[in-house]
Amino acid sequence: MAAPAHRVSARLSAIAPSATLAVDAKAKALKAEGRPVIGFGAGEPDFPTPDYIVEAAVQAARDPRNHRYSPAAGLPELREAVAAKTLRDSGVALEAAQVLVTNGGKQAVYNTFAALLDPQDEVLVPSPFWTTYPEAIRLAGGVPVDVFAGPDTGYKVSVEQLEAARTEHTKVLLFVSPSNPTGAVYSPEETRAIGEWALEHGLWVVTDEIYEHLTYDGMPFTSIVAAVPGLADQAVILNGVAKTYAMTGWRVGWMAGPVDVITAAANLQSHATSNVANVSQRAALAAVAGPLDAVDEMKTAFDRRRRAMVEGLNRVPGFSCPTPEGAFYAYVDAREALGRTYRGGVTPATSAELAAFILEQAEVAVVPGEAFGPSGYLRLSYALGDDDLAEGVQRIEALLSE
Repeated sequence: MAAPAHRVSARLSAIAPSATLAVDAKAKALKAEGRPVIGFGAGEPDFPTPDYIVEAAVQAARDPRNHRYSPAAGLPELREAVAAKTLRDSGVALEAAQVLVTNGGKQAVYNTFAALLDPQDEVLVPSPFWTTYPEAIRLAGGVPVDVFAGPDTGYKVSVEQLEAARTEHTKVLLFVSPSNPTGAVYSPEETRAIGEWALEHGLWVVTDEIYEHLTYDGMPFTSIVAAVPGLADQAVILNGVAKTYAMTGWRVGWMAGPVDVITAAANLQSHATSNVANVSQRAALAAVAGPLDAVDEMKTAFDRRRRAMVEGLNRVPGFSCPTPEGAFYAYVDAREALGRTYRGGVTPATSAELAAFILEQAEVAVVPGEAFGPSGYLRLSYALGDDDLAEGVQRIEALLSE
């Protein structure tokens, strides 16, 4: 009997690995070899999780209740707290039954698209996009449709662009503000206009609000569901504790929306992973029900680093870096740096080649634009120490100035 032509399914073979995690892994591997690599790749706060959250986890670990299975959709107390937190921070009223606690934000993303999409349903994905979105859409059987907005519009799409991309197969609009990878933040007026357009055309809106507390220069965070309340029955809010509370490793996210969608996603999760680890859920409960003092301290540091990074990157020949208004990323337009000949006769033609050159020669890890959309751009996270940030940008400037 002949062996199957393909050992791995076509569905999984088509998935691209996470480019951001790949860059971070390579940087850590080089560090392990003793090279002084500075990593701008991972979207991960460099602060420790606040003490009161850690203490809640320690107490939870000692409580035998947390040594057993719990409801697949999440601890009832945490679902209640997430609903209360969403009203406080997003201005959207929810019941606990409208919340599903997930193993990090990525599971919330996948669960949502799996619950909403049938084969060939299209999702409008503003680009540059976080690398996981299109892969999750494809895994769920849908078709991601990129809608690109460049630095000339602050990396923000318009209603006109979205309407031009809409077809009879369009079912969902993905809306992300503040944005990973660009740091773009849509104004209340821009958010409302896009929400009203989605409502008019009967589209679902999946809105990722995980960077809601990280906006700068007086730019407010605006939940699209609060801006257009009519969307409440056709919108899913994605969020989690990772970025706001420096809890990336705790793996707690959530999705919130209409009960039928949440129930379907919870059924999926009951077979995929069951409940999120109870100790992590108890820590998340302490985070979302607690004060935002630690968040404000981190935001102050991010704002300082943001300004320093943008100033430094704009000194690099061939780089143009708009000032991001949210999250903790700078998205550099590096197109003018391509096609030039650098040290060793290297002439990068793409941002992927430029990123590889910078890593090898300057020992600085950045993520190329190919991970998020078109080539020609670089993403740098400023969620790292001030000294490393300054040194890393200086190395890039020195290399590309030769």
